Amino acid sequence: MARKLLLTHIDVPGIHTFDVYRQKGGYRAVEKALKTLTPDEVVEEVKKSGLRGRGGAGFPTGMKWSFLAKPEGVPRYLVCNADESEPGTFKDRYLMTHIPHALIEGMIVASYALGANTSYIYVRGEMMPQIRILERAIAEAKLAGFLGKNILGTGYDLELFVQPGGGAYICGEETALLESLEGKRGNPRIKPPFPAVSGLYNCPTVVNNVESIAATVPIINDGGEEYAKIGIERSTGTKLISAGGNLNKPGVYEIELGLPVEEFIYSDEYCGGIANGKRLKAVVAGGSSVPILPANLITKTLKGEPRLMTYESLADGGFQSGTMLGSGGFIAFDEDQCIVRNTWNFTRFYHHESCGQCSPCREGTGWMEKVLHKIEHGHGTFSDIDLLVDVSKKIEGNTICPLGDAAAWPVASAIRHFRDEFEWHVTNGRDAQVRNFGLAHYADPLEPVL
Repeated sequence: MARKLLLTHIDVPGIHTFDVYRQKGGYRAVEKALKTLTPDEVVEEVKKSGLRGRGGAGFPTGMKWSFLAKPEGVPRYLVCNADESEPGTFKDRYLMTHIPHALIEGMIVASYALGANTSYIYVRGEMMPQIRILERAIAEAKLAGFLGKNILGTGYDLELFVQPGGGAYICGEETALLESLEGKRGNPRIKPPFPAVSGLYNCPTVVNNVESIAATVPIINDGGEEYAKIGIERSTGTKLISAGGNLNKPGVYEIELGLPVEEFIYSDEYCGGIANGKRLKAVVAGGSSVPILPANLITKTLKGEPRLMTYESLADGGFQSGTMLGSGGFIAFDEDQCIVRNTWNFTRFYHHESCGQCSPCREGTGWMEKVLHKIEHGHGTFSDIDLLVDVSKKIEGNTICPLGDAAAWPVASAIRHFRDEFEWHVTNGRDAQVRNFGLAHYADPLEPVL
């Protein structure tokens, strides 16, 4: 059985309450951090752990914390990004629903490390049940003396607030989130200055994902070096994966980084294989914004090596033959699924969610949606496929925030790996309305590139 750090007690009745969470060892990390460690020592433990941001970017968390400016007399803030709007990703919602105190405890530890006396959890506006759950958990923690003035008699003060989000995907980008938290429209800011220098209310701010913050609890309890022993290479610790699509056992899984992708898909401990006896066609490994890969490239690299659930292995081959771990939104497509229709659906989402601030994203996502609609509905031409590639290149790298890249990558990768399916839609427009292209060669063994 794989080791679990965040979901160990997920099935314990009442684990969402303070009393049961405390009985299972909850808030030990707060006691250890506040009573025996300095803030800098907490940061150092997180650095030793090798923890990387679990929201998508994978930037080293301890290093991000160490960048925080500390001007005299200026407040600092910790903001938890619980917006989780990435299609295919639902692990943060799961954690907040079932073990809210894991996040609250992590917020206290991280706030102490950063010298923040006021912190916020910014939750996607549609997640009202989770907002209420977190507010109850905060009230319980405060009643028990773990929040408020002079926590555990250590002299450290912390107030923690839950803020409903603006209901926009763009508010998952950290500077747009801060704009929204300040009561403004959620438009990304031009950087620099970075939030670590000028963030919330123009004060030094760290923005971290739910899972990243919750992971600081086992790191402080067991030590950063122990945490770093889990996983391989620079992918240390465990990772929550939102597994969806055509799987026998969709759900949220906590894996040790380094698990083979093939084992994750087909073993009974995890997803249990493809539903209804079908064959695997393609996988989006890290949420809708990462490149899609055909079955033969998601289980093995071009070198013929097993593909692993790590930041490095999934990225092996770059965007020509690799993808990203991203937020861990793992979507499996069986042989009956249409890649063109799926790509059009993703593009509709990104067009709708573009804030409109940058012309390449505002106009380009609209172009891609229209052209993909045309191809999917039997009116496309071969030049339309090349036009999509061209438009995606014009968007990528030319916007203030990563939403432009997130919209461009799925389109570019779908055409790169499934161009014959797009061409089939062009040449068989009427037939494509009543049946799908099928599996073709996407699961055929590859000749390793040595």
